[in-house]
This record gives sequence, structure tokens and C-alpha cells, in this order.
Amino acid sequence: MIDLYTWTVPNGRKISIALEEMGLPYEAHAINLGRGEQKSPEYLKVNPNGKVPAIIDRDSGVRMMESGAILLYLAEKSGKLMPAGEKRWEAMEWLMWQMGGLGPMLGQVHHYTHFNKGLSDYAEDRYRAEMDRLYGVLDARLADREFIVDDISIVDCACFPWIARWNWQEQDLGQFPNVKRWFLAMAARPAVQRGYVVPNDSQTIPIPD
Repeated sequence: MIDLYTWTVPNGRKISIALEEMGLPYEAHAINLGRGEQKSPEYLKVNPNGKVPAIIDRDSGVRMMESGAILLYLAEKSGKLMPAGEKRWEAMEWLMWQMGGLGPMLGQVHHYTHFNKGLSDYAEDRYRAEMDRLYGVLDARLADREFIVDDISIVDCACFPWIARWNWQEQDLGQFPNVKRWFLAMAARPAVQRGYVVPNDSQTIPIPD
């Protein structure tokens, strides 16, 4: 049994989607970021960085923070969603791309264009341009494959929740047809649908026209 500490944010949804795809039993614990619960002394014992997600594996006693590391741990534990051989390194490569690029840059777009629009034209232009570039990278990657590393993997679980906020980003998925095709295929998967509404169903997957 995995204890998952999470909230309705992309990094948290990465883990619940992966857990559903892997079929691992877990119990979700809501950490309400709006109420500052991630900074409570009790939660800081679970994740000293004061962020979500975090897990505790009741079987092994392992405690982990950082979504990328958690995904790698769960893939090894389950033996699922991680290719072998050279493809393993491709998955590592694209997971690091998400962790170092797609997630942080789209997070800045959310900050400046969704929550604080008009605060800084420079920041909006800068991060929107980088967002479009990263969407283009992903679109090119998906031009000749169904999933990011051919078969579904933790990389798709990592990227999907960030692309799922295309509406927050004021992004036109029609400009990135391969990303849109992949997004719709992921959104149609029952495990993705279940994982997306953890720890509550206050938000649903936005489906583009």
C-alpha cells in the first residue's frame, strides 16, 4: 500500500495517474495548498521541501518527495511503465525534459498569464514563447509515435497533467496536432481519468474542440 500525499495540481496528478495505470494499491491524503497544509510541521516530516506530491511505501518504509523520483521508484516497484534497454534511457531523457523544462516553464505561464495577467508583459512574452517552443518539441517527438517513448510510460504520466492545463495557458492545441492527438488518447484512458480526479473531483480533464 502506498500513501500518496497530493493535491489537484499537475505534479500531484502525475503520481495518481501512474498509480492507476500501474494498478498499485494506494490511499490518497489531500494536502490543501490553499490552506498552507504543505507547510505544517506534520507534513514537513513527510516532505521536508513542503511541496506535493510525496509518498510513503508501507511495504518498504520508503518515504519519497519529488515527482520524478517518485515515478522512477514506482516504475521499479511495479515493473510497469518503464521500458528496458536503450529505451530506458530515452524515457529517462524525456522525464528529465519534463522535470527541467516543460513543468517549470508552464508553471511560469500559469503564474503570469492565468493568475497575474498584466503584471509583466515581459514575463508573459518570455514564458509564452518558451511554452510554444516546448510544445513544438513535444509535437515533433510525437510525429511518428503513439506515446512519447513509443509505448505508454511514466513520461506520459509526467507530461499529461501539464498539457491538461492548456486552457490556463491560453494554448491552441490545434497548432500542435500530434500533441492534441496524444492528449486526447491519454484523456480517454480510464486509468488517466481516475487518476486525474485525485484527491477530489473539483476539476475534470478539459477537452479541446
